[in-house]
This record gives sequence, C-alpha cells and structure tokens, in this order.
Amino acid sequence: FCGTDMTIGADSALHRIMEVIDAITTTAQSHQRTFVLECMGRHCGYLALVSALASGADWLFIPEAPPEDGWEDHMCTRLGESRSKGSRLNIVIIAEGAQTRNGEPISSNYVKDLVVKRLGYDTRVTVLGHVQRGGTPTAFDRVLSSKMGVEAVVALLEATPETPACVISLCGNQAVRLPLMECVQMTKEVQKAMNEKRFEEAIMLRGKSFENNFNTYKLLAHQKPALSKSNFSMAILNVGAPAAGMNASVRSAVRVGLAQGHKVYSVNDGFEGLANGAVTEMNWHDVAGWTGQGGSLLGTKRTLPKTCMEKIVENIRKYNIQSMLVIGGFEAYEGVLQLVEARGQYDELCIVMCVIPATISNNVPGTDFSLGADTAVNAAMESCDKIKQSASGTKRRVFIVETMGGYCGYLATTTGIAVGADAAYIFEEPFNIHDLKINVEHLTEKMRNDIQRGLVLRNEKCHKYYTTEFIHSLYSAEGKGIFDSRMNVLGHLQQGGAPTPFDRNFGTKLGVKSVLWITDKLKETYRQGRVFANSPNTACVIGMTRKVMSYSPVTELKAQTDFEHRMPKEQWWLNLRLMLKMLAKYQTSFDEYVTGEIEHVTRRSLSIETGF
Repeated sequence: FCGTDMTIGADSALHRIMEVIDAITTTAQSHQRTFVLECMGRHCGYLALVSALASGADWLFIPEAPPEDGWEDHMCTRLGESRSKGSRLNIVIIAEGAQTRNGEPISSNYVKDLVVKRLGYDTRVTVLGHVQRGGTPTAFDRVLSSKMGVEAVVALLEATPETPACVISLCGNQAVRLPLMECVQMTKEVQKAMNEKRFEEAIMLRGKSFENNFNTYKLLAHQKPALSKSNFSMAILNVGAPAAGMNASVRSAVRVGLAQGHKVYSVNDGFEGLANGAVTEMNWHDVAGWTGQGGSLLGTKRTLPKTCMEKIVENIRKYNIQSMLVIGGFEAYEGVLQLVEARGQYDELCIVMCVIPATISNNVPGTDFSLGADTAVNAAMESCDKIKQSASGTKRRVFIVETMGGYCGYLATTTGIAVGADAAYIFEEPFNIHDLKINVEHLTEKMRNDIQRGLVLRNEKCHKYYTTEFIHSLYSAEGKGIFDSRMNVLGHLQQGGAPTPFDRNFGTKLGVKSVLWITDKLKETYRQGRVFANSPNTACVIGMTRKVMSYSPVTELKAQTDFEHRMPKEQWWLNLRLMLKMLAKYQTSFDEYVTGEIEHVTRRSLSIETGF
C-alpha cells in the first residue's frame, strides 16, 4: 500500500518467516542442502525482500525485479561458488508472484528441479502459505495498531463534511494522514509500471525504503572484488552490553568495507581489546551467517577509553587504523566523545569515527531507535503474555513486573502498550505516594467490576525508594480481599534471543550507511599521505530521526545529553504515555495529544531519501 512505511501485520508475518528460516538454518549443521522458500506476495515482494536481507539469502525472486535472461546459469554459478567456499546451506527466497521479464511465472518447484538437475544438490521446497498470517502479533504491530486506532478516532472527531477521505499511515515513528485517493492512485501506478515492464520505476514507486532494501541486498548478497585497494583501514568494535543486531551490523560493515577496498580489522572486547591489541584482519566469509545471531560475536565490554588511553593510541599507531566504527550503547557514545576530546593531546586520534547505537535501553542521543530495543521489547512482551496467562482460571491477580532499561523508560512504556498494562512507572515521569494510591484504587475498582488479571510494569531505576518490592507490598496490602499480587523481575532474558527482523534489517542498513559515510570522510580528510580528521563532523552518531538517516557530531550531542542518568534530555516516545493511560481506562485529556499531520503521496514524496 503506497504512502505508509509499514502496514499492520507485516512485522508479524516477517517474524513467522524468520522463525522458519532460523529453523532451516540449523538443519544445515547436519545436512548440506539447498532450500527454496516461498513467501506470500502475489503482487508485492516486500516480505520476500526483507526476509532475504535479514537472512543473507543467496538468491531472491520478487515480482518488481524479474531476473535477466539467462538467470538460470547465473544462479547456479552463484550457488556453486557459495558451496565451494565452505557454505553448507543455500537459501533461495521466492515471492509467490515471481515472474520472468516476459511475464511467465517462476515456481518454487521449477527452481528446485533446476538446482537438482544442474548442480545435483539435495534440494527442498518450503511453501510457508498461511503460516505468515497467523500467530501472536509482535510488539511493533500491537503498538502500531493502537497508535493508528487512536489517530483514526481523532481524525473522525475532527472531520467535517468537506474533509476528504484519508488513510492513517506511518511515517518513521509518527502517525500521519494521507488522502485516500492519492494512495490508491499511486498503488495502481506500481502495478501499471510492472504490466508495462518498467521494473526499475516500479521499485522506485514502492518508496525509498523498498528501494534501499533492494540495493542493500544486491550489495551484500555475494562477494564483489574491490576495483582497487583504497589504502585506508577501518577497525570495528562492540562496546557496552550485548544487543541483538550487533552482529548483523558488523557483517554488513565488514563486507561493504572490503568492497570499498579498505583493510578491515575486528577488535575483540571493545576499547579494552583495542588497548590489549586484540585486533584481527577480516575477510568476506569470516562474517557469513552472522545476521541471525544474537549477542555480540566480537565480544563487548563497558571499559571506557580514559582508563587505557595510552595503549589505545599505541595500537592505533601500530595497526595504522585510520577510521573506527563503534557499535554499542551509551558507553560507545561516551567513549568516542572521550577520544574526540583527547585529539588535542594525541594526533593518532585525528581519525574518522562513527557510532552505531546498539542498546536495549534505547537511550543513545542522536537517534529515535537503537539496535536491540525491538528484540528486547518483544522478549519482555512474550514474558508478560506468559505471566498473564499463568493466572487464567485462578482468582483475581495482579502482577508487578520489573523491566530493564537503566533510567530510560522506553522498554517499560512500549511493553506496557503492547501487553495492555494498567500502569508503567518510569523515571522520566516522576511519581509520589499519592500517585501510587490513585493507581491502586483505580486497579481495585477495575478488579471489582471488569477484569480478572492486572499488570503493572516498573522500570528498574524509576525511583530510588519505591522499589519493585515496595510496590508489590503496597498492591498486596491495598488489594487484600479483592486480588492478590505476584512479583517478577525479567532481568537478562531481555538481552538474549535471536534478533527480530527489524533489528537484523536496521543493523544491516546502519552498517552499510556508516561505512559509506566513513569512506567519504576518509577521502575528504586525506592530505599529504595521511588521514587527519580533527573537525567535529568527523566523529558522529548515525541514527534515524523520524524517518531520515542523520549523522550527529558527538560534540554537538553533548548539550542534549543527561550524563548523570545516561540518556537524552528529550525523548520522542514520551508522547506514547497518554495513549498508555487512556487504554488503561484513566480519564485523559486529548489537549496534549499530538495529532498526525496531513501529508501527500506523490512521486517526489516517495523518492525522498529515508535511510530506512
């Protein structure tokens, strides 16, 4: 549907597909096989494309980009090359509407027979079908549908008889209103372009996000030898706590760096590893299969550079490192800031530096979203679903659940909306005993009349004295005779697990964008035989603000950062708090609600660089 970044249900369908691909990948440990995976998508290849990007598939068929004539030979050569380099598994993803340039359908069985006949590989077909429509909705879909539902009601209340029909759609992290007929017209234009074999235009009309996905997939799918050596070098390291999506970022950064002709080093154990010389040169196949793995395969530590600055400088000199890509949370941002501030003392630190925000807390300044936050919200949501289900059939019960996130309340708030929490206590919204009393009385009233189970979330550092134990005791005492209470601390299960499709996809694209940015800066700052980068815009945080990719100098972000509580001073997601309270049946005023802007869908608006 043209005009929106995502439709309700697409993220859940991607989760189902990735679960199947992850299960298939593990069978390759014992069987050398080729899998042909057929996804839904009779007219649109979005699900197949994002799945291929998130899984590192060897070949992709989508309706918008039919293969060139002679593709059979090309595909078999590609699969053969992959096997010869030690891969035990080949994945071919095909949308059900895949076709040749002449409009003839390409079936999954035809691809399977082709591989068996030409290469003799053991090949299996998996048709996912309606599996993609079922299952539990993901956190993203739950929050998106809640947000769109609220916006739709507000739009109806504000409408007059003259107001044109509109569609509620998503633009980055904001709900917007688009004229219905413009969206329909642009959606028809895509099909018209495909019917008339204007395939490049069809991809463009799908929007910049679709085009970015397609170009990124083509860039990373198979090894491209660098046209020439660049004489530049780059070090990649993970800093802070592990976050899902870190490995996807490292994989794409390594491969794009090599394709640009750079010498790429990986550093184990963050800044401490750099100080100890744990530096290894990377090759294309060293990062094969990293996309779907959780945690940090490079190893990560919270050590900051100021504790070992001399040794870091010594190893930067020893390995002639000219740029650094730091993937991590608040420590990564703080660490790069320390390195930039030490440039006056050490010439070796006048190199290009880029931070990719990766933390479950989503507390890095300069971006609306951090890698790992989506996976953590889904992990917390699944746990809360199970906790609520544990009380089905029993007497009335309230659960007090503690989430991670440091002082940042993003996890508690987003999970709260996804699971229908009755309250979510966070540091950014101060509360006192009077507020707690109102919450307990409100929940007691609901328990008497409407509901059997209650859920209250508490961010781990939301209050020094009102601890999870205290809130549990308070609810237990005040609810006596009406409900009983149980306490759960979710802990580190929020940091683990396989990355969600969003984190794999976002991490992959951040890795690509950051290396291309680093390459441009290396060329700009190369003079008299060396890189000398000492201006503020040569050390940046790459992030997504609304839907535009931004590069914010770490020195400029300093003024926007609360270092004591390790988070930005202003956070976009606080707008969601009003919706959380309204859905928990609190009396809320819509005076504070930020309504969606009216935007238009044109060829120009679809071609705007979104970065995601």
